[in-house]
Amino acid sequence: MSELPQAFTYTIERLDRVLQRVEHLLDGVDPVTAPDPVIFDRYYAFRWEGRGRGGALIPITHPHLFDLDTLVGVDYAKEALVRNTAQFVAGFPANNVLLWGERGTGKSSCIKGLLPRFGAKGLRIIEVQRSDLKHLPLIMAQVRHAGYRFILFCDDLSFAEGDTSYQELKVLLDGGLEARPDHLVVYATSNRRHLMPERMTDNLRNEPGAEIHPEEAVSDKLALADRFGLNLSFTPFNQQTYLMIVERYAEAAGLDIDPETLRKQAIIWALEKGQRSGRAAKQFVDDLAGRHLLGGNAD
Repeated sequence: MSELPQAFTYTIERLDRVLQRVEHLLDGVDPVTAPDPVIFDRYYAFRWEGRGRGGALIPITHPHLFDLDTLVGVDYAKEALVRNTAQFVAGFPANNVLLWGERGTGKSSCIKGLLPRFGAKGLRIIEVQRSDLKHLPLIMAQVRHAGYRFILFCDDLSFAEGDTSYQELKVLLDGGLEARPDHLVVYATSNRRHLMPERMTDNLRNEPGAEIHPEEAVSDKLALADRFGLNLSFTPFNQQTYLMIVERYAEAAGLDIDPETLRKQAIIWALEKGQRSGRAAKQFVDDLAGRHLLGGNAD
């Protein structure tokens, strides 16, 4: 076969380069281009917006800031998280953190509450959706040379059967050939202790078609959660703790209501919701405050 004319080959090479540039534009930012460092001076919180094979760090102009002092019933987990974050911000060794347990108990609020305490000291938080975990190497590259301390925040994290997107997270937590920057840690929340679905059949050796060594499959599922150095549990609230949270929110809202009436109505609200949680307490107080402001009879 005769060689292609030199001019034709040159044209093909140029077209290939043009297509690569167009692809990068369609995907978002050029994967090798770091964001303007000025945005880290101006903003404390960011979200990663995936665009095809690329993406961009988008500043959050109005982050949901939370006062950690309003959280009741999770003192041990809150203190451990604040201590770990203080070590991290100071440039000392610190762990990746998994906050797991009952829904509505303040896992996400604990992480949001770190910004008011540590933002002025150089802490920045980047929220990453589970669907964008494949972009973790790109995110890591974009903040590697930034002069701040970064938390990658993965909220409500869990993986379905057969989902392999957790592999990038495993590599980031444990470290692959590319070292994770010292100024970056991962904080994740989940309702699942081990993040991965666990089946009764994982423990059954005699089921047709089962693995010969099922303990290895179980071990692989546990391995992801084990890569978080700090595992903080958030257990269900008892009634006493739930009512303490209600009273704290009612005080913050400036509600003038008889304490016994407040407790009775809060218990009824929890029974109708089917849960005693910080989220249920906040929703109850919001409803009560709204009725008071409308001039309704909350008693």
